[in-house]
Amino acid sequence: MRVLLSTIGSRGDLQPLLALALELRRLGQEARVCAPPDFGDWIGGLGIPFTPVGPELRSTAKPGPSSPPSPRQRRHMAEATIAAQFDAVLAAAEGCDVIVAATALQVAARSVAERRGIGYVYAGYCPAVLPSPHHAPPVMGTLGEAPAREDDHRGLWEADARRYNDLWGAALNAHRTSLGLAPVDDVRGHMLTDAPWLAADPTLAPWPGAPDLEVFQPGAWLLPERRSLPAGLEVFLDTGEPPVYFGFGSVRAPEGLAEAMVGAARELGLRAIVLRGWAGLSLPDDGADCVSVGEVDQRSLFRRVAAVVHHGGAGTTTTAALAGVPQVVVPQQYDQHYFARRVGELGIGVAHPPVVPTVDSLAEALERVLRPEVRTRAEAVARAVRTDGARVAAHRLTTLG
Repeated sequence: MRVLLSTIGSRGDLQPLLALALELRRLGQEARVCAPPDFGDWIGGLGIPFTPVGPELRSTAKPGPSSPPSPRQRRHMAEATIAAQFDAVLAAAEGCDVIVAATALQVAARSVAERRGIGYVYAGYCPAVLPSPHHAPPVMGTLGEAPAREDDHRGLWEADARRYNDLWGAALNAHRTSLGLAPVDDVRGHMLTDAPWLAADPTLAPWPGAPDLEVFQPGAWLLPERRSLPAGLEVFLDTGEPPVYFGFGSVRAPEGLAEAMVGAARELGLRAIVLRGWAGLSLPDDGADCVSVGEVDQRSLFRRVAAVVHHGGAGTTTTAALAGVPQVVVPQQYDQHYFARRVGELGIGVAHPPVVPTVDSLAEALERVLRPEVRTRAEAVARAVRTDGARVAAHRLTTLG
C-alpha cells in the first residue's frame, strides 16, 4: 500500500504525519510526504520519500510588526497556494492508494484524490477545527481575529463556511474544471468530508460530537522517544534544580519575548531553557542560569523540567501532558486558544491571557502552576494520555487499501 501524507504548515503540523509514516513503514507499507521545503532534510533523514510544496515558511515567525493581509493580498495568496498544491500533490500522489491530508490549508488534496481515483482522509489535530455546536471555530489571529465571545456556535460555523468559500472557492473550482471535475459549493465540507479523523488525545482533547460528522479519534500521533539530548543540555540539566522550559515553536514571537521569559524565571529563582524556534530567540545575556536550544526531543526533555511555558500548539501541549509537567499556555491563534482552555479545565496548568507576555505576567502564571497540587494533577492526567494513536491510525489505513 502506498500512502501520501500531505500538509502545509509548521513543524507541529508535519511531526504527527511523520509518526504515522513510521508506523506505516513498520507495517510494511510505503509512506510518502508532501510538505513545505523547510523540512526536506528532516524527512530525508528518516528515509521517507519527499515532495516539497510551496515556499519556505520559516521567515513568517521572525519578530517584528505585522498586519493582516488585505482582501486582495489574501486572494492572490489563495490562488498561489492552490496552484502550488495541485502541482505538487498531484505529482506526489502518482501510484498511491490513499491521501491523508492534515491541517486547514489542504484545499486541493481531495480533488487530487478524485482525479487519481484513490482514497482520501482528512485529519485534524484539535476538536476545534471540526464543526460542532459545542465549540466555536478556530481563531485566525493572522487575520486580526480574537476568540469569540458569543454562544451562537452554529452561526459562527456558518460564517466560517462562507469564509472558506469566499477565499478558496473560485481558485479551487477553476483547477477542478481543468481536471474535468465538477465544481464544489462547500469548500470546507468538501475538504473535511463527513468522516474526518481527529489525531488528538481523547483525554486532553475529547470530541464533543456533531450531528453531521462521524469522527474517528485514534489518539495523537506521536514520534517515538529518542531520549538522547545535546551534551551541553544534559550538563545544564544535571547541574541544578529542574529549570523552566520556554518555547514558542514555529509561531511569530513578539519583541522582547526572550527577555521576559528569562526575567520571569529569575524573578522566582529558577533556571530557564529557551527554545530558539523559528523566531530565532536569543538569550538576553550569558548568565549561567539559562541556556538556549534548537529542536530537541521534547518527550525526553519535558519530564526533567519544572514547568513548560509554550504557545499551545497541539503537539507541545500533548507532549507536556504526557510528561506530567505543569503548563503555562500563551495562545496566539488557531487551535492554541482551545488547548489553553483545556489545560486550565483539566487543572494541569493555566492559560496566560492572549496578550504579549511580560516578566510579571509570566512570573505570576508560573507561581500558580508550580504549586504541588498542579504537579499532582498533571501526573494523574499523564497516566491517561495514549501513546498508540499513530499505530491505531496506521492499522485503520491498511483497511482502506
